[in-house]
Amino acid sequence: MMAKCVIGVVGLGTMGLGIALVYAQAGFSVLATDAQEVARASAKERLAETLSARVEAGKLSPQSRDAALANITTVDNARALGPANLVIEAIVEDMAAKRALIEALEGTVSRECVLATNTSSLSVAAIASSMIWPERLIGLHFFNPAPVMRLVELVAHGGTAPGAMALARHVTEAAGKTVIACPDRPGFIVNRCARPYYGEALALLEEGRSASDIDASMMAAGYRIGPFGLIDLIGADIHLAATQGLSQAMGGHPRYHVFEVLKAQVRKGDLGRKSGRGFIFPATPGAVPNDAGDIAFRIEATLANEAASLLAEGGTDEAGIDTAMKLGLNFPRGPFESARYHGLERIRAKLGDLEAASPNYLKGRYIPSSALVLLT
Repeated sequence: MMAKCVIGVVGLGTMGLGIALVYAQAGFSVLATDAQEVARASAKERLAETLSARVEAGKLSPQSRDAALANITTVDNARALGPANLVIEAIVEDMAAKRALIEALEGTVSRECVLATNTSSLSVAAIASSMIWPERLIGLHFFNPAPVMRLVELVAHGGTAPGAMALARHVTEAAGKTVIACPDRPGFIVNRCARPYYGEALALLEEGRSASDIDASMMAAGYRIGPFGLIDLIGADIHLAATQGLSQAMGGHPRYHVFEVLKAQVRKGDLGRKSGRGFIFPATPGAVPNDAGDIAFRIEATLANEAASLLAEGGTDEAGIDTAMKLGLNFPRGPFESARYHGLERIRAKLGDLEAASPNYLKGRYIPSSALVLLT
């Protein structure tokens, strides 16, 4: 099955082109297209530049570069994707656009073809709701840059056929990725469980701690980059939009509170690296504060609670969440590993203390999840 499998990719921006390359380098035949003629015309040239840079760096042989390029065929439109066994859409993150494309694909590919959306934030079930055969749709969320990042989140909606999941897992693992099944819930695993890393840092900032102290504390605890360094890298405006989206999707629960200090940062235009100034950038975190361990413990306690909240909703397990967080964000340990390192009773006690001391607008933020209470 694997040798004959043909992969289709729709959308040849950075993500789509990266996804096409992932499968091509693994030996799969890839049919790639984009609605924009200029994107189709430049695809092979952009891929060749990427791969040639790796050849020059001694990380790839010229033969492997040429083989990967030969495995990719650019086609004029989605109607040419008929031979594909799996088609992945990587177009703009817009529900209407994704629905329209998936509906169009249903009329051009074979009945057995599995369709996948690379959405990072939209409901897979909602995309499937207007399909003729919704059982063929899955979520296949790659992380950027797709050829480098090992994690892929595999998302089933309530009606997804087991065979569709099996095919997607089979070919994606054959392409060298670590595939983690996750529920069709807002943010999936990584974008959901990462919220406290930023959110609790923002809570500490509003309480008067400096961004430098907070980032230095997390880096001293083994994290490669602190929460404010990450916000500066992503862009405060992009981070605000993602935070607001998840807050809305989760019914405005105080665990997803949108902090005023983040809104103010965006209003000021201090968006991070792209604007030249952010919470930390262009500086770097200073000296590690004396209470760095307390700061890190607080943030890790909230990370554990969020992970346990997702666990209680079903569709994944502790190992999957821990692995996803380590691969998707380069965390030194997963939230459950961290909780057991600190001690579950200490984690629950810390959350209780935080809840008791929280202001009215955050009441309920720190209540331990039922799954966290039951963890042993």
